[in-house]
Amino acid sequence: MEISSQELARSITGCDVARRLAACPFRGEVFLVGGAIREIALGRQPRDWDLALSEASDLARIEEIFGRRSFLLGKKPIQTHRLVSGETVLDITLLDGSIEKDLRRRDFTMNAVAFDIRRDRVIDPLYGLHDIEKGLIRYPGRETISSDPLRMLKAARHFAALEGFALDPELIDAMTSSRHLIGQTAPERIKYELDLIMVSEGVHRGMETLTRTGLIFEVVPELEALRLMDVEKNFSLETFGHTMLGFSFLHTRGGHYFTDKASAKDVGYALLFHDLGKAHTYSYDEARGLVHFFNHERRSQEIASAIMERLRFSTHEMKRISVLIEHHMRIFLISSAGATEKAVRRLIYRLGDLTPELIALTLCDMYGSSGGEENVSTRQVVQNCDSIMAAWHESKQEPLPRLLSGKDLLTTGFHQGPLLGKCLDTVRDRQVSGEMKTREEALQFAKEFLKKNRNTMTPLKEDPPDDP
Repeated sequence: MEISSQELARSITGCDVARRLAACPFRGEVFLVGGAIREIALGRQPRDWDLALSEASDLARIEEIFGRRSFLLGKKPIQTHRLVSGETVLDITLLDGSIEKDLRRRDFTMNAVAFDIRRDRVIDPLYGLHDIEKGLIRYPGRETISSDPLRMLKAARHFAALEGFALDPELIDAMTSSRHLIGQTAPERIKYELDLIMVSEGVHRGMETLTRTGLIFEVVPELEALRLMDVEKNFSLETFGHTMLGFSFLHTRGGHYFTDKASAKDVGYALLFHDLGKAHTYSYDEARGLVHFFNHERRSQEIASAIMERLRFSTHEMKRISVLIEHHMRIFLISSAGATEKAVRRLIYRLGDLTPELIALTLCDMYGSSGGEENVSTRQVVQNCDSIMAAWHESKQEPLPRLLSGKDLLTTGFHQGPLLGKCLDTVRDRQVSGEMKTREEALQFAKEFLKKNRNTMTPLKEDPPDDP
């Protein structure tokens, strides 16, 4: 694909954002820069636009054009004003010197191309168009990384998102030797780049790059114990290895079960963290010649929680990812035992709206372990996943009615406390499994359950429990 400056200029001036800017009498110089130029060169329609201004007063004129006020972004190396108008996002910075100087401080040469709005000309001092044409992710110089180490993760993110692009070998060497610098970066910024990698179709390329350069062990040092265990125990089925291979199937096998990008992130992170506990629960049964990782799900969940706290995951994300990690073995277990209708219903009850995500995680984990190969076991799991998905859809259409509430139990004379919650959970579990169908059955069971267990838990003397 040959890209000429003239053709690129025509494509840019045909965009609505560029037309609206070109019609405004700015006081200073106004340049389109960065990823938007790259996207247009690749024949795509950008949603995010970067602008560089020589006059601060022109920011107010841009706000007038788009009818929106800008706001200042925090935690960026360079002060950036963001303006959001519908689906269009403009990030605006003020030039510190010439546009050529500004382009030389950019992250990658493919993003170091500018378009002069007032003169309809392309400015390309680092031959970024040539690199876009070649599909090469290259940096302007080694100081690019030292000035903002997050660019190492950005390189992996671009490699994951831009199909057909390659990382320049010099850039890979720099990422490897400078990987320790990522510790200087704010956790929120690291998390943002990891999010973008997770939702990219080429997530496996991004994760492979993070592994190859060692960056993944700087960001999540807890993974190093898994890698070392694989080496020390000489596992043919590598724990860390199958985790990373699982990302090859995140969107190909798991993508059918994602409702949005948040689902892909949930499953991606759950996959990354799901076996962390194995390095701490390894045991070997010499008599039977078997390796065990008893209760590794719970240990993985604990380690993952600490990582997510460190990287500033939201509470909502932490809850969902933790549930997926805790239950990541359940579909395998019910598949090996023969997935009964009762077991399927219980799983759906436990997971709720996370059921499709658990299926996606299961498939990534499974095909990562099998190297993508099909066999009797994988076909059985896939068949059970189809049954679980069908049952989940059915449960959404006809949800089970609630047989009892906390208030029902209080009216029988029992005091509020954790035992009531446990009772309600047990009633619901039996209802889901088909062992209990009527309110009368539930009430009778609850009375017997509470009488039998009333001395096993200390009642609370606060408000009654919320209805589940």
